[in-house]
Amino acid sequence: MRILIEFIRGFRALHFVGPCVTVFGSARFREDHPYYELGREMGRELARAGFTVMTGGGPGIMEAANRGAKEVGGGSVGCNIQLPAEQKPNPYLDRWITFHHFFVRKVMLVKYSYAFIALPGGYGTLDEIFETVTLVQTGKIKEFPIVLLVRDFWGPLLEFLRSRPLAAETIGPGDVERLTVTDSPAEAARAVAETAMRRFGLTYGPRAKPRWYLGER
Repeated sequence: MRILIEFIRGFRALHFVGPCVTVFGSARFREDHPYYELGREMGRELARAGFTVMTGGGPGIMEAANRGAKEVGGGSVGCNIQLPAEQKPNPYLDRWITFHHFFVRKVMLVKYSYAFIALPGGYGTLDEIFETVTLVQTGKIKEFPIVLLVRDFWGPLLEFLRSRPLAAETIGPGDVERLTVTDSPAEAARAVAETAMRRFGLTYGPRAKPRWYLGER
């Protein structure tokens, strides 16, 4: 019952936030770190392109992306998770939902997004990247863009994929190409907007309205 309730709460809350792009990244980078500022600029670029910025709702890169979106008047939402440390909603969220189960949270981070952008991060970020690319590879979701921001950080990962899994034929050449690497938030936002508009026919029509009989406002 708890899992069912979490799914229903998440679906109904995020149904109204508009077209989203999810930004992944570490919770551990502080405000004075260059990656924090990069995440902030990524949030600004996505908001200027008309997207609501969705993150895990916590500190670090997540806070930076939400903050950047808010600074230019964009939408900012978070899918928070209950953890003993690190994770609490950042102050730059228009709306957030706190989940108990990681798998429910990850469904929400994927379901409402037209693209996924990963800045430097740890195990959690790697998990999110590879789960998302697996969903694309297996046809469970469409060929949404997956962009890795910061070449120096992600370059060795791409080299590993080419020299080990690809060489061993446990993945195909197209599987590596599903990951786009760039250093430019503006370039990432342009690629996302172009794909969303042309490939998936995204338009900015009226948003769905909350239903009073479901307790929504």
